[in-house]
Amino acid sequence: MNISVKSEYALQAILDLAMQPPGEPVKIADIARRQHIPQKFLELILASLKRGGFVESRRGAEGGYRLARPPEQITIGEALRYLEENRSTRRAGPDVFSDLWKRVDAAVDGILDQTTFAELVRRWKESQTRYVPNWEI
Repeated sequence: MNISVKSEYALQAILDLAMQPPGEPVKIADIARRQHIPQKFLELILASLKRGGFVESRRGAEGGYRLARPPEQITIGEALRYLEENRSTRRAGPDVFSDLWKRVDAAVDGILDQTTFAELVRRWKESQTRYVPNWEI
């Protein structure tokens, strides 16, 4: 599956917001720094995510972006469909593999539609605590 750099950055931004305390606005510069995303590009991405109903913004010194819904309610599939609205992995014309590609697409879509950002946050946190070395003797 190929996704655009814009979509990959957008998923990273949503994940970053999902890792923050609920309701707390996060500054674009902080997301850009943590996720290694060019800030100007991130501004465009977040504006698009706002139009799509994934994030909300608040102006001012205490402003920033936050998720519009809890991360348990946002799936990777939903976000990717919005971001890659013209995406198609379908091959041109029928051939011997067309049924296979349709099944592959359906399987991938099923996984993405069942995976929420909350689940990704949980998995990431588990991976960070799983391999903590203990140097005590």
